[in-house]
Amino acid sequence: MNADITSLPVPPSLLGESPLWHPDEQVLYWVDIPGRRLNRFDPARGSHDQWPFETEPACCAPLLGGGLLLAMRDGLWRFDTRTGQRHAVAKPPYDPAGQRFNDGKADAHGRFWVGTIDDQRQPNAALYRLDGGQLDRVADGITVSNGLAFSPDGRTMTWADTQAHVIYAFDLDGSDGSLSRRRVLAQFARRAEGASLAGYGGRPDGAAMDAEGALWVAMFEGQRLLRLAPDGAVLVDLALPVRCPTMPCFGGADLKTLYITTARAKRPAEELAAQPLAGCVLQLRVAVPGLPANLARL
Repeated sequence: MNADITSLPVPPSLLGESPLWHPDEQVLYWVDIPGRRLNRFDPARGSHDQWPFETEPACCAPLLGGGLLLAMRDGLWRFDTRTGQRHAVAKPPYDPAGQRFNDGKADAHGRFWVGTIDDQRQPNAALYRLDGGQLDRVADGITVSNGLAFSPDGRTMTWADTQAHVIYAFDLDGSDGSLSRRRVLAQFARRAEGASLAGYGGRPDGAAMDAEGALWVAMFEGQRLLRLAPDGAVLVDLALPVRCPTMPCFGGADLKTLYITTARAKRPAEELAAQPLAGCVLQLRVAVPGLPANLARL
């Protein structure tokens, strides 16, 4: 696959994450986790807005009725982009001194799914579901929760453990939001301790589903983006100009613009010198459109 990859005309993030093409506003949102900022870019106007916070925002989802649902280290919040005010939705189900929320998305029924990450990379991470105001723990046994996406029919959910180099799939019951039949969708080779990054394929970070049910996965430190078939087979292996992509999303009026957030925090100086787009939001056009972002319901 040959792709013309460019970057948005905005400053780079330390760790860009959770790109979201808002289905109503037709703008792109993303967070800078250690930079503690929410970003918004309007391609029609070429404008870039930022909102700073006192703690880390991990991900965002559009809310039914307007505004965003933000998952932050100190809990879940409704955020009004017009006023800059946030209002508490749920307290964190963990000790924020050592854990925080990470990747999160809403399903077709408006339930918000969000995972966690342990600061010391211990296997204490879990997946939570916000439904009807109730935040429940629904899966665990991983270290870095990532890779949430939903199939076009809403009956399959993917979930990755970045640290373990694995992507899982679940059967999702739309009527009650229950998960079953957890299975490995894709397993990737680990890098030997101390080994060079040359030849390393990376580990699965954020993901997005397209209209054909293929999963686009950002391979952190692998400098590539994969398109996986529903059975996990690799359909596309797209080389990127940065070592650390973090998450893709589909945007634009036709949902055929693929946006990819990337990272530059804690990267070697020589790598950053060779890869000036590290931390930028990349963009390219694809043939198959993505699925529109679902609205979360509170």
